[in-house]
Amino acid sequence: MTTYGLIIGSGWDKLTEGDSGTTVDTAYGSPSAPVHRLVFGQSNVLSLARHGDGHALPPHMVNYRANVLALKKLGADAIIALNTVGVVSNVRESGEVAVPDQLLDYTWGREHTIYDGRRGELGHIDFTEPFSAELRTGLLASAAKAGVDCYDGGVYATTQGPRLETAAEVDRLERDGADYVGMTGMPEAAIAREVDLPYACIAMIVNRAAGRGTVPIHDDVEASTLAARNATVSILEAFFSAV
Repeated sequence: MTTYGLIIGSGWDKLTEGDSGTTVDTAYGSPSAPVHRLVFGQSNVLSLARHGDGHALPPHMVNYRANVLALKKLGADAIIALNTVGVVSNVRESGEVAVPDQLLDYTWGREHTIYDGRRGELGHIDFTEPFSAELRTGLLASAAKAGVDCYDGGVYATTQGPRLETAAEVDRLERDGADYVGMTGMPEAAIAREVDLPYACIAMIVNRAAGRGTVPIHDDVEASTLAARNATVSILEAFFSAV
């Protein structure tokens, strides 16, 4: 049976209630938080808070290498990531969800690979398709089963953060082909590929990107987060009941 790792963001504290977590050391240091073992639906799931307990780590300070390696060390065979994003194009609205199929990386200065020379080896992963097709298909089928309107595809642009983007930057992202903008998709997805862990994400759309909405961004986030989160929970429940 496949063991899944679930990398979560903020607002998911209730998922880990009742489990004290397992502390893990990796060759790249400690992960953001202890790894929790959850029973989600009919499956055992390894859960890791990307930003740490209490959401204290900004996206550019997350130890993505240690997070991915900790899940693999504890037995994860694949990773599902939950990512909060803004929507750039018109493919979705705030409060909805999507399963992206492509990535753009605008980050800098992050420890973005396990091939840093320390292990005496070098790999050049094929990253043509950054997300696992099989895992994406499973998530989309689970959304349909749960009656969730989940968009199939779209390009996730990863920016540095922690500030939000300017309207001009969002215009550039759209010219580059982005549909969503977030801060955590990379290097997480690439590191998972480097260690042979199938990886896909559920993009929870909580706001229109800068210059695209009719209300202040944080007001949009407050109004839309619960709907996106509830849709995501329904997808996960359907997914883990079927595996």
